[in-house]
Amino acid sequence: MAAAGTAGGTGVGTAATRELTAELRGFRETQRLAYACAEAVAAQLRPGVTERDAARMQREWLYARGVKDWFHRPFAWFGDRTAFVDFRIPLQFFPTNRRLEAGMPFILDMAPVYKGYTADIGYSGCLGLNPVHDKLLADLEEHRALILREVRERRTLREIYEDVDRLMVRQGYANRHRAYPFGVIAHKVDRVRERRFAPTLFGFGAESLKGLASDALHGHRDGWSPLWSPYKFSDHPPKPGLWAVEPHLGFRGTGAKFEEILVVTDSRDPEESAFWLDDDLPHVRRWNEAAA
Repeated sequence: MAAAGTAGGTGVGTAATRELTAELRGFRETQRLAYACAEAVAAQLRPGVTERDAARMQREWLYARGVKDWFHRPFAWFGDRTAFVDFRIPLQFFPTNRRLEAGMPFILDMAPVYKGYTADIGYSGCLGLNPVHDKLLADLEEHRALILREVRERRTLREIYEDVDRLMVRQGYANRHRAYPFGVIAHKVDRVRERRFAPTLFGFGAESLKGLASDALHGHRDGWSPLWSPYKFSDHPPKPGLWAVEPHLGFRGTGAKFEEILVVTDSRDPEESAFWLDDDLPHVRRWNEAAA
């Protein structure tokens, strides 16, 4: 992929005016499609809907709009499952028959591949009023700013992860992305070859897994990893490319996160060396409205 800031990259500009390559516009289109799906499904959630219902609603909405492949198929978590309470094995991440209730938080998480472009998003909401959930969402804004700032400073992924951890502790929260496989806060995403038949393996797209495995193999040889974790294999500066980043906060059985694409380049211009692919996203709009 020709990342922004390289010879084949974008022009300079602010987050609002930056000119994107056709390739980055493709990723942005897929990310916006996924967030539109999350908002559409969230608007239909009612008491009694199960996690499996919500995951099916996401799949059907995206299939109807041309999605044929996945980085991973949609997830939905309700209630204390938004904070991964007592999660021990990967199978616990898959949707269950947990039913949504009034005042209950939820997270919709999907990673469609559209026209060969991958997105991986997380949308946090609540069925009615929940002040704890509102506070978690508001406090995620500081994490988004910290991650971008330290990536631009070319801190190692492991150092940034540790700083996110420290910020969570200061805020009074638990780190819940540590419950993901390998404890990742982010992973690389890339183009996926379009196929007429797109098989999945344990809920993950076979082509996407092949791409991630190839990155892991090349990265191991060259001293970097496509997984952003707290472990030694992430003890290197950010690799240019696209990263799906998902800081996940937990507090007494309530969890909230966002997930979106961060673009990392080899530009010497700090503002072009890393930037969020899109600032017109539900969580960013929420923060801007609160500030206004």
